[in-house]
Amino acid sequence: MKLCINYKEEIIEGDSVTVKKLLELKDVQMPHMVSVQLNGKIVKRPDYDSTCLSENDRVNFLYSMGGG
Repeated sequence: MKLCINYKEEIIEGDSVTVKKLLELKDVQMPHMVSVQLNGKIVKRPDYDSTCLSENDRVNFLYSMGGG
């Protein structure tokens, strides 16, 4: 399946890839610290397991940053 991940086109193997599975496939470190935007909308963390991705979806991983 073709996805746009963080503004870069990528091919992901599999038909029913969830947000949670994508985080695993992309080896995202500390996924509990990452928010996921799907087609311009934030996916709620409890929905990561049940939100399936589709061909040509736009996914962005948003990382929290501390600072002062």
